[in-house]
Parts: sequence; C-alpha cells; structure tokens
Amino acid sequence: MDRRLLEEGLRVIVSSRERTGDLWHAHYGAGAIAAYFWVRENRLSSLAAGSVTAEAKAMLRKHGVDQEPQSARGEILEREEAEARITEALDRTIGELHWVGHQAIYGALTLKAIRELDGWGTEQDIERMVELIDSFEKTIPGRSWLNTTVKEIRSLQIDDTDKFPRIDGPEQLSRLILDELGAFPAIYQAESHHDLIGHMLTYGHALNILHELGYPALFHKGIPPFLTMIKALRLSREAVREDGQWTLQSPVDVLPLVPAERSTALPHELEYWLTDRRSRDWNAGHVFKFPFSFYHHTRNGNSFPESWENFRYIIA
Repeated sequence: MDRRLLEEGLRVIVSSRERTGDLWHAHYGAGAIAAYFWVRENRLSSLAAGSVTAEAKAMLRKHGVDQEPQSARGEILEREEAEARITEALDRTIGELHWVGHQAIYGALTLKAIRELDGWGTEQDIERMVELIDSFEKTIPGRSWLNTTVKEIRSLQIDDTDKFPRIDGPEQLSRLILDELGAFPAIYQAESHHDLIGHMLTYGHALNILHELGYPALFHKGIPPFLTMIKALRLSREAVREDGQWTLQSPVDVLPLVPAERSTALPHELEYWLTDRRSRDWNAGHVFKFPFSFYHHTRNGNSFPESWENFRYIIA
C-alpha cells in the first residue's frame, strides 16, 4: 500500500477551506484515504487493487496539493495531541445533523489516517482541521430532500414509533444501515436521493470508525442525528412508491427524477474499474468512499441480496 495516499489525502482535507473557500474540496482527500483503506481491508485481486490505487493517484494529481518541504512546514505534532484536538472539535458538532454528517466523515477518516501513519501534521495543519470541523456548527442538515424539508428535519424527533433497534456498537449500526439500504423500492439519480443514501453509508461508517479508534462517546453522541437522517430518508421511501406523493426541496434537483443507473459490476471486480471514472471526476471521491463504507458494513452485519442489489444503484 502507498501511504502517500494518506499523506496527500490529509493535505487536501486540511487545506480545503483555505484553497477553495468552502467545505467540499475535502471530498477528494477523504476519497484518497478511503481508497487506501478499502484496498487494505478487503480481498481484491491484484489487478483490481492496482486499478483502485491508480485511480486514486490520478484523482490526487488533479485535485491534490503541492507538497512543501518538511522544513517549511514545522514540527510534526504528537499523534495523541493531534487526535485530542480533532476529537474535541468533533465533540462540539457531532451531536447535531450538519450537511448529512460530513464533519464526522472528514474527522473520522482523518483520525484513521493519522493513526495509521502514527502521527501526521504540524500544529497549523491540525488547527486547520479543527477549523474545518468547527465550520459545520449551526449549518443546515443538508440542502436537498425528497418528501420533507430542512425545517421539518430540524424538528424531527426519534420515538418508539420509528422502531429503531438498540444500537450499542458498530455491528448493530451496520445491520440497521444494510436493512435500510435494502428497503428502498427504487433509487433515483438525484442529490436528494441517490447521494443521501450513499451518505447514509459513509456517515454511519464514520461513527463506526470513531468507535473502533477508541472513541465510543463520540459514536453514541452521533447516533441521534444519524437516526434523524434515516427517518428523513424513510419519508423518501414513501414518495418513490408508485402511488407516492412527491415533494422536493433542492436547489439542484428537479422533478421528475430519473431512476439511477445499475452497475453490472461490483467494486471488488476489475470490470468495475474498466469503466471510465475520470470523466465523472471520480464522483468527487465517492467512487472510493461508497464502496469502502458498504463493504465495511457487510463485514459487520448480515447483508441480504436486497442491500447488494440496491448498492449497485449507488455506485454506477
């Protein structure tokens, strides 16, 4: 495995706001980190693994950051200190739903990469990461929703009628996510549907990573807003049935929504990577993140044919 995927991915994440003025260029860094761990943690053929790594490197060549000499960057902060600062920032924002959980996604992948490298980043690097996470405070749950609105989501309450299982750890959360994924009767190619379902995978995975890294309090604090997102997605399931009533709140989606494409190959197969991923800009790194998260959940929980089938509509 090429650890430069981790190092360069981290640089992209921490420089995102400074370089672009927004939160979203960090997607490419998170995608590179996901590519590294997805290959390392799954049994891929050598050709498939090589293709994943090559695509991630190509993405970083386009969206990466020029590396400064270490002498110009300063001393590397101790790993424990870097983790402490990042987890303190996550603790400030992880208890609410902000931008479908991207602060948790960025934070968890950053922590996982720093742990793998046994330390990374100067004091300035880690401070920029903290600022990125803090910038999610008081932001909206997400901008595009099917059959609900931002205002309604902010007032959603989780109660016994939702029949959510008790979630004590990653295994229970993964099983819930796979069940929810498999329950969609149709998946539409829209930010308000396909993308939200994909982020259900990555958001839940981020919480599991925090638990696995030894931060169960952050995991449990993040569960209520995550369940709020699932409750909102359940409302979209009602909409996409044949007799459903459609409402849409989105600055980018328009009715009628188009059904998502189905991938004939799965990401652990070489055939999947023979399709051009570059012309679609690697789906802003999600071509790596969605598989990394889904395969994590299938190892944790019992996956059913319905979840595998619906996953094909997330990754096409």
